[in-house]
Amino acid sequence: MPYPDFLTEPMREELTRIGFRELKTAADVDQVVGKSDGVVMVVVNSVCGCAAGVARPAVGAALRAAVRRPARLATVFAGLDVEATARAREHLAGYPPSSPCMALLKGGRVVWMLERARILGRDPRDVAADIVAALEEWCR
Repeated sequence: MPYPDFLTEPMREELTRIGFRELKTAADVDQVVGKSDGVVMVVVNSVCGCAAGVARPAVGAALRAAVRRPARLATVFAGLDVEATARAREHLAGYPPSSPCMALLKGGRVVWMLERARILGRDPRDVAADIVAALEEWCR
């Protein structure tokens, strides 16, 4: 059973208010991820504590700190946007399903991935530093 909107809406807004586009269908994912010329950052959002305490704050801090930014920012919500999440995970082929997680895709190919295992239990500043380094490398 999905979580109620009053609970998840603030979790969604934490990303949308900093510029992420919510992808709710497979067609949305294909339109943004599958056909983009520039670098696309995809965040698989989640209700878990490491998403709230580490992943979302780290993404926000990284985007504020980075000189280089992706052409597009996109997010799907695991467990809620089931169709979109499944399609996003197809684009993240080669990596097991993980939420939260984030990836940079260039030409539809994953060039950088930060899985839950590298988020869980870490300080948001350290995760943000990893994201900034990836943005500086791939968003040229």
